[in-house]
Amino acid sequence: MELLRDSIPAVSLAAAAAALYARAASSLLRPGLPRLVALLPVLALLAAAPLAFASSAIVRGVAAFFLAWLGAFKVALLAAGRGPLHPALPVLPFLFTALLPVKLRRGGASEAKPALPTLASCAVKAAVMAALVGLYRLNARLHIYARLALYGAHTYCFLDLLLPCVAAAAGALGMETEPQFDRPYLASSLRDFWGRRWNLMVSAVLRPAVYDPVRARAGPAAGVLAAFAASGAMHEAMVCYLSLRWPPGGGMAAFFALHGACCVAEGWCARRWGDRRPPPRAVATVAVGLFVAGTSFWLFFPALLKDGVEERFLEEWAAVAAFFLDAGGKMNSIVVR
Repeated sequence: MELLRDSIPAVSLAAAAAALYARAASSLLRPGLPRLVALLPVLALLAAAPLAFASSAIVRGVAAFFLAWLGAFKVALLAAGRGPLHPALPVLPFLFTALLPVKLRRGGASEAKPALPTLASCAVKAAVMAALVGLYRLNARLHIYARLALYGAHTYCFLDLLLPCVAAAAGALGMETEPQFDRPYLASSLRDFWGRRWNLMVSAVLRPAVYDPVRARAGPAAGVLAAFAASGAMHEAMVCYLSLRWPPGGGMAAFFALHGACCVAEGWCARRWGDRRPPPRAVATVAVGLFVAGTSFWLFFPALLKDGVEERFLEEWAAVAAFFLDAGGKMNSIVVR
């Protein structure tokens, strides 16, 4: 893991320097082609930076999500004079917004009330992840659907633990951020799930970058399909970062194309039959959960866990669990003495 320890500070410093350059260049150039040309080196660095983490698929995947996806989209929006980044932002909020999955609330830091994740919520998610890591030892004896269900729960707990902790760090520095998740398990429709509950940082980037421009030219349905197509393309890129293999298989693109088409159909039905009594919320929530889970088992996780990614995933989480167990044993021995 020497490479990993060496890469984290190097990549962090390089990304921070690139973000500061983007801020300085944007303050000197008007939005448009000149600013875009000036920011192309930043986009290239953000795309290449996750590859420095050759020893860890998990860290490489997180870095790809933070930098190559969200960070690159934010910088591209900055080139157009849109999105959450602006050269007038102070240095620290600019760095946090550019390099981390946060969106600052409007109104200024002096009025900020940081939305820290509750200790109980963090403890529950950490306990669930620890239990799942223990179950992975039985991986060879578990049915494929049981394994995929475990991976789905693990993915949600990991993201909903990591991302609020990032927001908490911003809050501790006086910056109020918008939430990244809003109880996606309570979604009553696919549009509710993707637009208002699941991974809201992605929605906040895709809306101005893809949905709004396409909607203005071709209508809302085309905007939705374009946004889901962009999300599918970026998920295919995430798979390539995780597996270090090219080309992608297309499963992620198919998953998001299907969900985009279903969201368009759902909106059409709501407009056509909106005056009719909707199904009970509990029924709708269960139906959405079953559809998301079923299509994830069919298209999402098989695309994510092929090419040896599943084996590396299990090895790395086993190593993480062993590290914390060893640390806990040492702490306990110190307390007993």
